[in-house]
Amino acid sequence: MAIRPIHPDFLFLLGQKEKSLIELFCDLREFVLEINPNSNELLYHTHALTSVFSISEKLGDAFCMIPIYANHLNLGFNKGTLLKDPHQLLTGTGNLIRHIPVKQKNDYRNKEVKALISEAINFVIKDIEKPTKSIGKTITKIKS
Repeated sequence: MAIRPIHPDFLFLLGQKEKSLIELFCDLREFVLEINPNSNELLYHTHALTSVFSISEKLGDAFCMIPIYANHLNLGFNKGTLLKDPHQLLTGTGNLIRHIPVKQKNDYRNKEVKALISEAINFVIKDIEKPTKSIGKTITKIKS
């Protein structure tokens, strides 16, 4: 199955990043969408250019995100402190959010990270207030 295209507004902003960051982002995004192809992708441009993966159209129902900063990117988990992390992959000091620093593909292309993403999806599914009608959509919050 082909991975859905990147939204043009996001692609424009992504194009301003270093080539190595763009390649890592595209591969990591593909990895997440392979695990859950029906997730909605919410796009933001604030302090970071961020692709958020959610089981609904709401940020509160997100299971992971890929924020791209000036010189690095992370695989973030909105409710990371609530997840089982037996391999201690997650770092951070926030009340809820945790992340995996991403410098190369083998930082995430492994069974431990795949299991963590699946755990995050299952956590959000159990926590969701009402089912969504949006499946597999890209929803941009980027002001163009």
